[in-house]
Amino acid sequence: MFVNKDNINNYLKVWLFTMYFLVISMIIVGGLTRLTDSGLSITAWELFSGLLPPMNIDKWNFYFSEYKKIPEYKLVNFDMTLNEFKTIFCWEYSHRLLARVVGIISIIPIIYFTFKFKKSPFYLKKYYFIFFLICIQGFLGWFMVTSGLVKNTDVSHFRLALHLTLALIILMVILWDIFKLYNVDKFITKISTLFLFFLFSLLFFQIILGAFLAGLDGGLIYNTWPDMNGFFLPNEIIVYDFLKLDSFSNPSIVQFYHRIIGYLIIVFTLILNYLFLKEKIEFRYIMIFNSAITLQVILGIFTLITGVEIKYASLHQIGSIFVLSSYLLIVYKNSN
Repeated sequence: MFVNKDNINNYLKVWLFTMYFLVISMIIVGGLTRLTDSGLSITAWELFSGLLPPMNIDKWNFYFSEYKKIPEYKLVNFDMTLNEFKTIFCWEYSHRLLARVVGIISIIPIIYFTFKFKKSPFYLKKYYFIFFLICIQGFLGWFMVTSGLVKNTDVSHFRLALHLTLALIILMVILWDIFKLYNVDKFITKISTLFLFFLFSLLFFQIILGAFLAGLDGGLIYNTWPDMNGFFLPNEIIVYDFLKLDSFSNPSIVQFYHRIIGYLIIVFTLILNYLFLKEKIEFRYIMIFNSAITLQVILGIFTLITGVEIKYASLHQIGSIFVLSSYLLIVYKNSN
């Protein structure tokens, strides 16, 4: 049986773009869930149950009573009313509902493609890998939540960063396949792969530091820029503190690192611009990345000086997606 390759590619393009925007939505809602301190409002995994929100007062009281058992309620939100609980519950419920949608959309089309195009050499079974990553992401989400249910009033910032990291990896895998399906042209003149990888590492590490800051509420301190309350270094720490094993659990140190890595990214972005000019590579692609970086820096500063105002903090997280996506385009076009 003859199968048109274009038909398969068209199906895959629609599916991958849908997945791309669904994962972005997941990251946005997940970020807002964190910013509103809503992530511990549902204390059970409810992998197959919990599809519908509470439909009556008895159900609401049940969820609220379960929330009252954890340290966050006992030590932080002990005066919370049921109506206030409903607000944080809805954020976490929305995040989990969207996760279920992502899971369904990630597997049903692949199964359909498997049977419809099983005789086609153009069908790529590698797309099951995306579903596998999404399953792991669901597990990591619960692994993160459990860290705040017994002893802590919040989730582990390490697990939070791991959860975000895998989400971004899924996003990049999807986007890379989109570039392939569209046969995006490659640069004729190449830039050093090592240089691009180094800048990519800085970008990714910066996002991880941002997750650390979110988990540690590190944006609520040192809300001045470019200084840190009048100093270059956080004034309550000493140099030895940077050498301690738990330095990445110190919000002051993490914020300092986040600032320094940001400055390094700007420097290496300028070097990347120079390489584009030197090698006479189409400048429009670097301009997209430049715009993303500039916007991200501005949003980062506003997030800091406003004491992590939610609208700026959420836009700052969205900006990281724009930065990675635009940079991945450069990396792809530079690949062999």
